[in-house]
Parts: sequence; structure tokens; C-alpha cells
Amino acid sequence: MPHKTEKERRKQIKKELQEKAQIEFEKNLPISREFFQKLFDFLDEEFEKNDCDDSLKMTKQFLESQHIQNIEEVKNWLKENGGFCDCEVLNNVEESFEE
Repeated sequence: MPHKTEKERRKQIKKELQEKAQIEFEKNLPISREFFQKLFDFLDEEFEKNDCDDSLKMTKQFLESQHIQNIEEVKNWLKENGGFCDCEVLNNVEESFEE
């Protein structure tokens, strides 16, 4: 069984790796964290009125309304992170932003 100092060292290493992963995640975002939070809020509101149509239609609508220039890059990033349609953006991608 590892000593207390070994456990603490492992815990510190794990924490450092998580922090590095978070920094890398933030660095690779195609739009700011704030825009993503606004997108998630927008989709929450839209789903009170509409069902998901298995596309990124509402996401695209939001991005256009915010005058985002790199919409295709954002959509590709969302798909790479499990957001193939609007409801998956909320179900799969939003959790990546929780701290």
C-alpha cells in the first residue's frame, strides 16, 4: 500500500494533468467560452418551444445571429466533441464546459 506522501504526490500529478488538459481544451475552442455558454442557454430556451430535428439548425441560427464568422469550424468542432445535432450539443458538449 502506498505511503501517504506517495498518495499526495499522485493526487498532485493528477491535478496538474487535469489543469493542463483544461488549458489545452480552452486554447482549442473555435469561439470563446462565453459564446458557448450563450449557445447552451439559447438551445435550452429553444427546446422549450421546439424539438430537435437531428441537425445543427438552431446552433447555426444562433451563430449567425451573433455574427460568428467561422461557423463551419464551430460546427466541425462540435461534431468532433459529440455534438452532431442541437440536442447532442447540450447533452454531450455542454458537460465539457462544467468545471
